[in-house]
Amino acid sequence: MRHRLLAVLVPLAVLLVGALGVPLGITVAERELQETYVDRLNDAGRFASLAETALSGGRTEALDQELERYHELYGVPGALLGTDSALLVGSEHEFEAARGDNDALPTIVQAALAGARSEPSRDWWPWQDSPLVVAEPVGRDSEVVGVVVTISDLERTRERILTRWAQLAALGLLPLLALVAVAWPVSSWVLRPVRELDTATAGISRGDLSIRVDAGGGPVELRRLAGSFNTMMDAVEHAVERQRAFVADASHQLRNPLTSLRLVVESLRPHLSGEAGRQAYDVAVDELRAMHRMLNALLASARMESIRAAEPVDLDTLLATRIDRWRALTSVEGQELRVDVPPGLLLLEPPGGLGSVLDELISNALRLSGAAVVEVAARPADATGMVEVVVRDDGRGIDPADRDQALRRFWRSPRHQNVPGTGLGLAICVELVARAGGDLRLADGLPRDGGHGLAAVVALPVAVEPADAALT
Repeated sequence: MRHRLLAVLVPLAVLLVGALGVPLGITVAERELQETYVDRLNDAGRFASLAETALSGGRTEALDQELERYHELYGVPGALLGTDSALLVGSEHEFEAARGDNDALPTIVQAALAGARSEPSRDWWPWQDSPLVVAEPVGRDSEVVGVVVTISDLERTRERILTRWAQLAALGLLPLLALVAVAWPVSSWVLRPVRELDTATAGISRGDLSIRVDAGGGPVELRRLAGSFNTMMDAVEHAVERQRAFVADASHQLRNPLTSLRLVVESLRPHLSGEAGRQAYDVAVDELRAMHRMLNALLASARMESIRAAEPVDLDTLLATRIDRWRALTSVEGQELRVDVPPGLLLLEPPGGLGSVLDELISNALRLSGAAVVEVAARPADATGMVEVVVRDDGRGIDPADRDQALRRFWRSPRHQNVPGTGLGLAICVELVARAGGDLRLADGLPRDGGHGLAAVVALPVAVEPADAALT
């Protein structure tokens, strides 16, 4: 999150520095070129004064020497041209070589012969190589008798421009570095409550309602948000605890009267006469037993839901403690138990234990499906990092349209109305698996004549083995 914040702030800062630095860089470049132009224009004006005197007196030796010394000192060739653009004074070789690199020179000279000074060049970009041509008329107004021309290589000027641009870039980089240096700890301070809230909500989604966040750090608004979050979680936890306590207390308080009522009803058996009375007695006893099982299931649900932590479990170790019991249950009814689990699977078991969940799923397969074969299988983690443990059978199964409802509390299939059960087992398993970050779904099971049985697929996250345990 901090990286995303910097990814927004830094480009904005770069745009701001660029919006200020680019015009400033252009201004600096134009000023450097303007200074060069003014220097060359002053030099050309001085040569024009000497040229006017030399032409009027017919003595050009002094002007020729000045132009030669000027070229030696500054590397800028200069010349005096007549009204026909012919070279009058200056080094013909140097001037012609410089003139050959500039196609705009004839136009500038013609404008100067008409009495107009040349304008400064706009070709100042570092990747250009156009020279600066300055043409100064000799004479006044319509009495122009010649033109002094200097052709300056702008390489040094462009080097100075690059140097100034580098300095400006360095100055612009300083606030960017300062922004990153300040934004990194500030963003950490600002976003720390958000990260804590994210971690807390992840823990709460796994069923731990006791998690709270530190409301003493970060900006005022986020501290207020953290305080509201803690208050909300206090209320939610209190409501859930009250609900669990009510279920547990009500179930516990009803067990004694229900047990007494069952004893009273069973004591009536010797006093009954007639077939109708005995049938009513049997119905009453069955209903009392069903109510007793329901209360036991509610108490078990309240106890299991009070367990919050999901812990790693080795599937091999878990099966070693359960498989003998499962085989004993299947052998009583002449059913077959198969186990197809690869070794070394470490996964995060639900609160209350994965063993309890598998006990319920196998019990349902044995009691409700009429299956001949019950199979426990496991699949290693896939790309999502989930391990699947599957309990499937070749029994009657559940219609695909009813599978979602079968995972809800108190749902009973019409074909199982006379089979002992409460309709709570699968629903409790679904909730416990979800609190470990997993998922429980129903699918097609083992093939049988005319279709498939039922499969209960439990998907749980892979548990990371502690580093110290891995080293040992």
